[in-house]
Amino acid sequence: MKIYYDIEDFKKVPNAVVTIGTFDGVHRGHQEILRNMVSRAKAIGGESVVVTFYPHPRQVLSHDSGIRFISTQEEKIAHLEALGIDNLIIIKFTKEFAAISSEAFIKDYIVKNIKPAVLIIGYDHHFGKGRTGDFSMLYELGNQFGFKVEKIQEQDIDNVAVSSTKIRNFLANGDIRHANMLLGYEFSYSGKVVHGQQVGQKIGYPTANLEVAEEFQLIEKPGVYATFVDFDGHSYPAMTYIGKRPTMQDNRPQSIESHIIRFDKDIYGKEIKLRFVDFVREDIKFENTESLKQQIDKDKLNIINILNQIV
Repeated sequence: MKIYYDIEDFKKVPNAVVTIGTFDGVHRGHQEILRNMVSRAKAIGGESVVVTFYPHPRQVLSHDSGIRFISTQEEKIAHLEALGIDNLIIIKFTKEFAAISSEAFIKDYIVKNIKPAVLIIGYDHHFGKGRTGDFSMLYELGNQFGFKVEKIQEQDIDNVAVSSTKIRNFLANGDIRHANMLLGYEFSYSGKVVHGQQVGQKIGYPTANLEVAEEFQLIEKPGVYATFVDFDGHSYPAMTYIGKRPTMQDNRPQSIESHIIRFDKDIYGKEIKLRFVDFVREDIKFENTESLKQQIDKDKLNIINILNQIV
């Protein structure tokens, strides 16, 4: 996949099949659009072109400092490449860019620099200043500039409409199974293993403390999770805790720590990927560390059972 960080650097290709969007999470709804455009491009002897934006428009336009996203930029790129996209154009999103009208965006960016043969969009896609651009406008512009416009209908998985917002809500509520169902893969964090407070070590459960690579990535509901840790080409079962360790009363910031089951390698400073399978229990304050350890013993058996059903 060829990646362009300036749309003017894009080398025009014949019969370009184009889609435009932020694609947070690259979920199953996005995947339907992307697979459709890849097969459409092959059918007409062309190439697929995805146009996306960085930073995410909400980071630039919203005053909400709590904005969080499903995937990092690197993860999004990896998902797009895995789906067979030929070309990715990443437009730098600024307040000045946001002021461009819908019509000017299509004319001065998409038509001028890409000259699409087909533009494929989702059923609810809106774009441009004030998000005034929609399918009707694109259809008129297509007639004017000589490209076809095709719309992908809403995708339902087990009668649940797929959207990034729904997935974020599922994750925020600890509903990993439904989030993963809509994503089409397991939600994950990637980052470096850093030194923690060695609390787990003291009660017989040493943990790998993860420093999440992307500060704007969504952090899930506090609690205990059944997870897999990917490291050095292998996957290991793990139980992961997200929270502030209320039993310890040490006023530490929220941490993400994983006890990797049957694993004794030193991975401090190493990059790992943490894949979430299921939510096991809420974050609870115990009377003492012995009560906490007894509960972790139970959690471990429960998590091993959950993960054995996946493998």
